[in-house]
Amino acid sequence: MLFNSALYGVFLLAAYAVFWTLSKRRLPRVLFLVAASYGFYFYGTWDSATEQQVPGGPFLWALLCLGIIFVGSTIDFAVGKKLGRTESKRARKALLLVSIVYYLGVLSLFKYWNFAVDSFAQLFAAAGLHVQPTHLRLVLPFGISFFTFETMSYTIDVYRKEIPPADRYLDYLLFVCFFPHLVAGPIVRPHTMLPQLAETPVMDANQQADGMWRIAQGLFKKVAIGDFLAQNLVNRVFDNPERYSSLEVAIAVYAYAIQIYCDFSGYTDVAIGSAQLFGYRLPPNFDRPYLSLDLQDFWRRWHISLSSWLRDYLYIPLGGSKHGTWKTYRNLFLTMLLGGLWHGAAWTFVIWGALHGGMLAVNRWVSQHQTLGTWKMPRPLSIFLTFQFVCFAWIFFRASSFELAMLVLKRIGKGELGVEHLTQNVFLVLALGFVLHLVPRSFIARAKEQWTRSPAFVQGAILAAFAYGLHRVAGAKAEPFVYGQF
Repeated sequence: MLFNSALYGVFLLAAYAVFWTLSKRRLPRVLFLVAASYGFYFYGTWDSATEQQVPGGPFLWALLCLGIIFVGSTIDFAVGKKLGRTESKRARKALLLVSIVYYLGVLSLFKYWNFAVDSFAQLFAAAGLHVQPTHLRLVLPFGISFFTFETMSYTIDVYRKEIPPADRYLDYLLFVCFFPHLVAGPIVRPHTMLPQLAETPVMDANQQADGMWRIAQGLFKKVAIGDFLAQNLVNRVFDNPERYSSLEVAIAVYAYAIQIYCDFSGYTDVAIGSAQLFGYRLPPNFDRPYLSLDLQDFWRRWHISLSSWLRDYLYIPLGGSKHGTWKTYRNLFLTMLLGGLWHGAAWTFVIWGALHGGMLAVNRWVSQHQTLGTWKMPRPLSIFLTFQFVCFAWIFFRASSFELAMLVLKRIGKGELGVEHLTQNVFLVLALGFVLHLVPRSFIARAKEQWTRSPAFVQGAILAAFAYGLHRVAGAKAEPFVYGQF
């Protein structure tokens, strides 16, 4: 069930009405939201499976994927309770291992099995040995990487004694499956979400209006900018780069940078806004990333919930920056390498992660040595160079294979300047995507304040007009969210 579909709008309104009817009755309220979230996930998985060949058929497959979340949540709740009563270090490590092995096992089977066996087959082939890889006909469950990280953070935090175990089973089920963040984040931490679920939600008119603003903002970014650029330029160029001039291919790379930002930040806006309608707050995930001064700044602004997760549960446990310069560089590189692999089971994602890891190490070296001198790179030049590197790395992220990524780079290197395949609308939408980064925060804050102060009938009229306009500019088929595949 895509956030940019009419069906989601109907689902959201129905869930909203029932939820607030039950809001003062704790058990029915939580039961309903868990059931609605499971239904949301089941339908999305079933709908996706109808387009592919899956073992047992779409219904049983969707039931299996739902079972993965339910069983994992139940295991983690039990592990957390046991950790809260156990002081033995050996027993605590064994309990933590139960949770981690379950989720890493599920990830390995569904997401990385075919990639791993193909990679080993290629390695043996290079050594002159023929090995026939055994592939599994599995469809990646929606959001598996996101809810895996969320649940692992819970058991690790309880193991570290940073948070107490969850008191209520249903609250923990809801923490994992709450539908706004279930499929593509933000990655929610237990210490921020579980206390909210334990309280009785309060219907706040300003928070609800802010939620509708965020939903509208996210859908505009996704449909009017991200989907338009994907359908009218990016997909066409990355499918057949040899048909386009060097300048057109380069513009398509920049367009993909805007597309993936509008697509993913748009999803986040809808997720945060949807949660606000139910009285809950999700963490921010983007902060105008293409205005970053360097790559470290970029990762403070891009997919914030993932970068902070990688920092707290991978980079710091590896040693962080505590054990010397070269080990710090190693830890940065390994963290981003694994972060790239988290995004997808393909060498293109590994290369993307390696590029970011390597450049983060360079970034750290340069920043340390700049403080020793008197010259500092001008701010506009820093932003420009950082954006160029990010776009270069996006080529490997977007390309379906390493060969295609190299073809894109070769086409750009030809130096051809024609733009006969690009329309005026493409340039206008691309420019609008960049303008989103330049609009002052104060302007947006004032506009949002005016919106929240408007009477309900005015908000309703504006939203109706907005929905109609969005329907007119939308493509014939809704584009799936980019990060839904992870």
